[in-house]
Amino acid sequence: MKNCVFPGSFDPITKGHVDLVDRAYPLFDKIYVAVGENSVKNSLFSLEKRIGWLKEVFKDYDKVEVGKFVGLTVNYCHDVGAQYLLRGLRNASDFDYEKTISQLNNIIGENVETVFLISRPEYSHFSSTIVREIIKGKGNYDQFIPNNIKINYE
Repeated sequence: MKNCVFPGSFDPITKGHVDLVDRAYPLFDKIYVAVGENSVKNSLFSLEKRIGWLKEVFKDYDKVEVGKFVGLTVNYCHDVGAQYLLRGLRNASDFDYEKTISQLNNIIGENVETVFLISRPEYSHFSSTIVREIIKGKGNYDQFIPNNIKINYE
């Protein structure tokens, strides 16, 4: 079986994330969309909220399983039997960063390969970080997040 892990903070999940899963869907037998718990990062939304959103967004995707992990992503890949990591690339900066991480994961991950998908133009100009700033600034963020996600932020 060809399984992959799509790791991220998903703080919050964006339409760009969903588009990557949609495009990777025919390539893999199972896609683990997994929230990495990072004690260094200050998340805007709780882990439970983010996992709930992922479960809601992907509830009709029979090949998607939502999870969480602590520690190295490649260890989670081994835990769930995934041979691939899925990553999106929006720009050259993403490529440089993700290439380095991919090479390190390949060294320590023992046969975990990274598959890169280039973001569609309509999703390449925003990230969860930018969407968080729009939310915190009380701007209209609806165009950036999946339609079935409701955010309550005060």
